[in-house]
Parts: sequence; structure tokens; C-alpha cells
Amino acid sequence: MAAHGYTNLLPVQRKRSLDPGDSKEMVAARRRFLATGHYQPIADAVARALLAGLPADARVRCLDAGCGEGYYLRRLAAVAGAGQTLAILGLDISKWAVLAAAKQDRRPTWVVGSNANLPVLAGTLDRVLCLFGFPVHREFARVLRAGGELVQVDAGPEHLRELREIIYPALKPRRTGAAPTPAGFRHLGTETLGYSFALTGAEPIADLLTMTPHLYRASAEGRARAAALSALTLTVDVRLARFARDAG
Repeated sequence: MAAHGYTNLLPVQRKRSLDPGDSKEMVAARRRFLATGHYQPIADAVARALLAGLPADARVRCLDAGCGEGYYLRRLAAVAGAGQTLAILGLDISKWAVLAAAKQDRRPTWVVGSNANLPVLAGTLDRVLCLFGFPVHREFARVLRAGGELVQVDAGPEHLRELREIIYPALKPRRTGAAPTPAGFRHLGTETLGYSFALTGAEPIADLLTMTPHLYRASAEGRARAAALSALTLTVDVRLARFARDAG
């Protein structure tokens, strides 16, 4: 139990590295970027999907599996109905991300842990969110009640294409077809969210690159090209899929 208001359930013997997940620098960059509001349409769409179909007076038990610094859970709490009660758990493998989340809002339960071994009793959750993360569907199915829903958000083929074209010599071929429905779930529908936004100045562009895995995948030459930019217009392309937990 940390003094800052989170619980660490990832002992050293369960770590694959000394400091797994997003680094302190990545978390700080993501926090600055998200504060600009460029991803608020994603957060609003996620909140709508998580609350869809729930009664106005429902008690909602929700896990964000890969919560980062808590941006999407804070937005969920802000838009929940006045009669709805939220019991929220944010979990991330990065200690730095969970620390940043706990410092901003102590109302949710924040946990350092792994999606491969969720610290949740079987069949107790109404909603699970996995956003730009590493889904472990067998664990998500275990912790969701029958009829509970998984909301999974993934990058579409055009997401941040303009940045990727700058830092990579060539882009990977576009994926075709929808992702398969995970075992134990049925597909309820997929929403595509797309829009553009502009960044002005080297620091916001650097923050965006730093908060993504592209920072470590790009070559030194690609990172240098990104660092030389003073303005960049970017495309957001995300797929928001909803899956219901089977009764069996």
C-alpha cells in the first residue's frame, strides 16, 4: 500500500523487467498531451459505450485494464448519470502510470498489476475497458458477470498515419477484416471514430511521439525528422468494439 494512494500487486518475482510498462517520461508526456483535449472525443465515446444499456440508478463495477494515468476513467466518472454509482478499478503494469493516476484522483482504486492475473473475483464486474492495451480475453471473461461487457479500443489503419510516415521508411500493409470475436464473448458492434487535429510547436509533437510505442520502434533518423517538425496535422482512427460475456 503506497502512501500516494495505490496498491502494488506486482512483486518483483512476477516482473519480466525491473521497470515494466510505460516509463516515467512516457507517462509525463501522455499526461501533458491528454490535458490538451485532443483525445477527449475518444474518452467521450468510451464513456458512452461503457454506460450503454445500464439503468439510470445502476451501481456499475468497472475495470480499466491498462489504465495509464487514469484519463479515461476520470472522464467516465465525469459523465456518469447522477443516479449511477461507480465502483472503479484502474490497473496498469507501470508503477509510474498508476502513481500519476492516484495523485490526480484518489476516488478510484488504483493498482499496479498485470492483465494476465487480474486481482478481481470471478463474475463480479459489469464492464471491462481495454484501450490501446494488451487484452487478455480469458481473464476478462473470468471477471465479467454473464452479460457484462468488454469495451476494447484499438488503433485503426489510419491512426496517426502522418507521424508514422515521418518516422518510418515504409508503413506496414493495412490490415483487412474485423478482428475475431474472443472466446467466451459475443460481438455487440463496432464503432469507428475518426477526426483530425493539429499540433503546433516541437514540444507537443515530442510529447505525442514519446507517449507511444513508436518512439522505441523508430530509427534514430526517424526520431530526428520528427524532432525537426514545428507543426503537424494528424488523423485519429480508432475502432471501439463492444463484446458481451456469454452466459456459459
